[in-house]
Amino acid sequence: MMMHSNALNTNQIMRQVIYALVLGIGAAYYFFGWGVILQITLAVVTAVVVESTFLSLRKLPVKPAISDGSAILSAILLAISIPSIAPWWIVVVGVTFAIIFGKQLYGGLGNNPFNPAMLGYAFLLISYPLQMTTWAGEFLNLSQAIDVIFNLTSVDVLSGATQLDEVKTQLALGKIVSELDVHSISQAWINAGFLLGGLYLIVRKIITWHIPVAFIIGMVVISSMLYFINDQIYLPMQNHLMLGATMLGAFFIATDPVSASTTPKGRLIYGFLIGVLVVVIRVFGGYPDGVAFAVLLMNITVPLIDYYTQPKVFGK
Repeated sequence: MMMHSNALNTNQIMRQVIYALVLGIGAAYYFFGWGVILQITLAVVTAVVVESTFLSLRKLPVKPAISDGSAILSAILLAISIPSIAPWWIVVVGVTFAIIFGKQLYGGLGNNPFNPAMLGYAFLLISYPLQMTTWAGEFLNLSQAIDVIFNLTSVDVLSGATQLDEVKTQLALGKIVSELDVHSISQAWINAGFLLGGLYLIVRKIITWHIPVAFIIGMVVISSMLYFINDQIYLPMQNHLMLGATMLGAFFIATDPVSASTTPKGRLIYGFLIGVLVVVIRVFGGYPDGVAFAVLLMNITVPLIDYYTQPKVFGK
């Protein structure tokens, strides 16, 4: 999500991050259609209802928690991480899990050790792998998207695995990288949109540069090493950078101020190791993309990283 901004309150920061997501979301809509918008709408409505209900049951004030925008932002991040043609209940279950188990059970915003959106995403990917790895292969108009997401009629929609998943499958069959179409135009444009949005956040001082830059460097270093070892079976670093959820992860996921490292040196270590883990999981793991699992794994290490990277007090 974001790091900090001295002049803005929580709601204003959340809105700035949502504004920064517009280009990437717009690119996703251009290639995949109305399913993207429907998933976001479902996610936001679910987040507001679930958080309001949970807080009401605990007899806690609802309006401040809802109006700060954190639940809405988490919902949007989760919605744009799942396939645009996933059944409606996927996003509802995922957001419900993210809000309750990723945020409210720890006491709400500021107390959660894990990134809520990525916790919800990981839960969905482990529990419903088929629905979470089948993506639209064409633009869907509003009527088609409604039919597919809500399973109203039997609509034939071109669908398939993500580009990263296709690459892993082909490599497992013994095909070399040079024989594969690894340049996914849609994913490249979507990543470019999130990259521009991330740069906007840095310019506005909503986030600092440390985690995104370290994240990208970590990916470049490990992917370049693997490509140098064997350029026939490992992807070059530019493919890792522009495929999957790389830029969304670098600028919007890893920079969550609550679950990320808080010291300057710690942010560099934290971001670098996430970048390394993303590539390692993509290459050697069982899932096509590794952003969610890399972030969650590094969330666990944040207390240790912060402990050993505290700035020295002046004069000591």
